[in-house]
Amino acid sequence: MDTPENHHAHVALHRHAHRPRPRGSREGAPDANGQPAERRVSDGDGVPCRHCLDDVAAGEPFLIAAYRPFPRPQPYAEIGPIFLHAEPCPRRGETPDLPPVLAARERVLMRGYGADDRIVYGTGQVVPTAELPESAARLLGRGDVDYVHVRSASNNCYTCRIERA
Repeated sequence: MDTPENHHAHVALHRHAHRPRPRGSREGAPDANGQPAERRVSDGDGVPCRHCLDDVAAGEPFLIAAYRPFPRPQPYAEIGPIFLHAEPCPRRGETPDLPPVLAARERVLMRGYGADDRIVYGTGQVVPTAELPESAARLLGRGDVDYVHVRSASNNCYTCRIERA
């Protein structure tokens, strides 16, 4: 597969991993649904950690927790499942580089959100991962889009947030 990293070195974007520290999930703190995270063992197929933005390897334990990637509840603040390494992993920093969890995917779903944390209608699109940097830059070039969510193209699961650098 073509390496998407090479397609976006010039794009000034930052990708953000799961913002809250997963320590709470690892210690049994309630998730966005008020439940403790579930513990499983990865089969190595499509278990992306939202903290380090890398896949959980086969045989490694991971947690499933409900997550709301918005600052507060409101009608567009979806809650959905995320995966986290069960053992501590380094949080992927804000970087313009395409994280491994995205580089391994063929397509992604992107949606633009305004300053009010609501979906900006007409911004939702499924794009080849290699086109992600240019597509995100185009969305962020709109005056009504403050940030972009990147999600699984097949399951709509939240992956990361992209902002202007």
